Amino acid sequence: MKRIITTSVTIIASLALIGFILTKNKQENEEKIAIVAEKNASVSVKVATVKTEEISLDFAANGLIEPIQELTLTSEKTGKVVQILAKEGDYVTKGQTLAVLRGDAINVNAQAAEAVYQNAKADYSRFESAFQTGGVTKQQLDQARVALSNAEANYKQAKINIGDTRIKAPINGFINKKYIEPGTIIMAMPATSLFDIVNVSKLKLNVTVNENQVANLKVGNNISITTNVYPDKEFTGKITFIAAKADTSLNFPVEIEINNNNNNDLKAGMYGTAQFKSTQQQQMMTVIPRTAFVGSVSSNEVFVAENGIAKLKKVTAGRILGDQVEILGGLSDGETVITTGQINLQDGNSIEIIK
Repeated sequence: MKRIITTSVTIIASLALIGFILTKNKQENEEKIAIVAEKNASVSVKVATVKTEEISLDFAANGLIEPIQELTLTSEKTGKVVQILAKEGDYVTKGQTLAVLRGDAINVNAQAAEAVYQNAKADYSRFESAFQTGGVTKQQLDQARVALSNAEANYKQAKINIGDTRIKAPINGFINKKYIEPGTIIMAMPATSLFDIVNVSKLKLNVTVNENQVANLKVGNNISITTNVYPDKEFTGKITFIAAKADTSLNFPVEIEINNNNNNDLKAGMYGTAQFKSTQQQQMMTVIPRTAFVGSVSSNEVFVAENGIAKLKKVTAGRILGDQVEILGGLSDGETVITTGQINLQDGNSIEIIK
């Protein structure tokens, strides 16, 4: 009995000690959390100063360079390829023969069609002479005329079919890919792909510009084009299209046609930069970084840092100038706007400015 009592007391004492230790640890953790919370009460942000400066209205826009013409040549006739006359990388001209199909059966059909045509001509000539002397009726002469017309049409089609054995390039350009080899059986339905042809003598660069920028552009304007691949070379482009309607991102698509150089250095698929020169002189304007806006420029809201406090302000945004935005109202020179960390801010939060 005494042993049982001793054991019970020991267990109770142990539990009490464990409870005391846990309570003490909890208090220490709460104190640490409170200290951390106190230290982290301020939101870390970066800032920039509102300033009025001379701004150039020139701007650049990036886009993908595309060929002025490209197509995949497909088959219109069924046949077996017997000869390939162009390979990948070759420059071909419109009308040049690229491949030849087997034409034995087609030639035989053409010879038969020619024989029928010649026979119909002879028959019509005889019927016409006989009609003059009353040997045949007008109806018989008309039937001979119809037979001649049908035979002539069949003969012309047979000659066209002979020409169809020679696959010809429909445009000037480079053979970018060849899909067939000698012995390939090509089909008309479904059509067999034969060659990819790309014309890069001229190319086009598609870019987008905002509403302020598009207002100063016109079809026919000359544009300087640069690329990262050829940093020391400048290419000449001309605006050929300006969209009449903005896309879903409220930008306007612009197409620029580029003259390639004699070496055809520009390739379809490269990235290019269009350098737009403004006709207006540099202007003095108040600007802030684009990143200062809460959400997007269209929100017209920014946080201003005042004595360690973030204050939300309404502003009037003007033109977007690259990574800066013109401010028409709501801010003054020398004020400090918050450029990063806004996602964690609410009006009146304490802030810590970091470099």
